Amino acid sequence: MAKLTPPLPRPLRPKPKPPSEDGNGPTTPKEKVAEAGIGLVDWVDERTALSGGARWLMFRKIPKGTNWFYTLGSATLIAFLSQTVTGVFLAMYYDPSPTRAYDSVRHLTNDVFLGELVRGMHKWGSTVMVILVFLHMARTFFWGAYKYPRELNWVIGVVLLILTLFMSFTGYLLPFDQRSYWATIVGVAINGTGPLIGPYLNDFLRAGPEFGATTLARFYALHMLVLPGALIAMIGAHLYLVARQGTTAPPWMKADAKPELRQEAT
Repeated sequence: MAKLTPPLPRPLRPKPKPPSEDGNGPTTPKEKVAEAGIGLVDWVDERTALSGGARWLMFRKIPKGTNWFYTLGSATLIAFLSQTVTGVFLAMYYDPSPTRAYDSVRHLTNDVFLGELVRGMHKWGSTVMVILVFLHMARTFFWGAYKYPRELNWVIGVVLLILTLFMSFTGYLLPFDQRSYWATIVGVAINGTGPLIGPYLNDFLRAGPEFGATTLARFYALHMLVLPGALIAMIGAHLYLVARQGTTAPPWMKADAKPELRQEAT
């Protein structure tokens, strides 16, 4: 009869060898890099538990009938990320001074490597983002996705639309050429005709009683600091509510009733 020995306590048990030492681990450099990446992800996830939130956000059920119209929100988010990246590179060369703003933009366009491409992506990307926001909200409206319990998310979407338009308006002045200068004067004057807060908004945008040098600094601060921060906060809240409340099915889709439910209904 074999002699039974009590198991060793957990702290005294020998640690298992890593796969690379027991002969079953990766042998090629590509496999070693992949194993190192997986180990790094596991190390971070063990200390942050981010995988649970990522699974909750990505691996969720979607309704029957989902089509390409549902990608308009993701397309708008990608457009915003593109605007953010290109805007950072443009800010490295832009000088928000009334006497040097135009020359810095001309230098960026004509002399900097790929500067014209980056500026063109940022300029036309703003138009694309505005169009995508309108299309996304139109899809939400016609699909009835603004109804209970998604009213708050609809309000956040309206705020995002206003912030996007305001973002485009403040960025239009930054080249500080003749067209942007006089167009901004007209736009600010139109804002001043609004009831109650119109005159106060007019003075706030001009940064004083008249359109002057401080107006450019005010628009640059709004375009680079205030509005992007507000957009990021609202987008985060919007995505959270979308993941929490789920996606609405198209209005022409009807749920398939189970046979036992049909019998009870009849």
